[in-house]
Amino acid sequence: MTKEKFDIEYGLGNVSLNSLWNQLTTPNGLAAWFAEKVTITNRTLYTFRWDKDMQQARVVLLKPDERIRYRWEDETDPVAYFEFSIHKLELSGTTALQITDFAEPSEKQDAIDLWDHQVDTLRRSLGI
Repeated sequence: MTKEKFDIEYGLGNVSLNSLWNQLTTPNGLAAWFAEKVTITNRTLYTFRWDKDMQQARVVLLKPDERIRYRWEDETDPVAYFEFSIHKLELSGTTALQITDFAEPSEKQDAIDLWDHQVDTLRRSLGI
């Protein structure tokens, strides 16, 4: 089955862009909200660990302080990836995090619920 692309946007108030970028791209930052332990090999291969599970993702697009796109190493869908993008909301001037991901139609809501939970943890790790 083909996966569907979806985008979710989260307002993060006046969070420091540097702090947010570090949470999205560094081992310590990602371990604070996304996985229990994160390591990087050769600057582009990230290894994520949760309990006894492990997954690897490669950085396939990087625009510093703006967006980072990862692709799971074991992904079978040729177009699937997950991406974190930072931008300012025009009306309020606050910072927003946009997450782009892919999921099978029957699993899309579960994926959104998981991101909602993860971003709640991200907010706490950023002190917002």
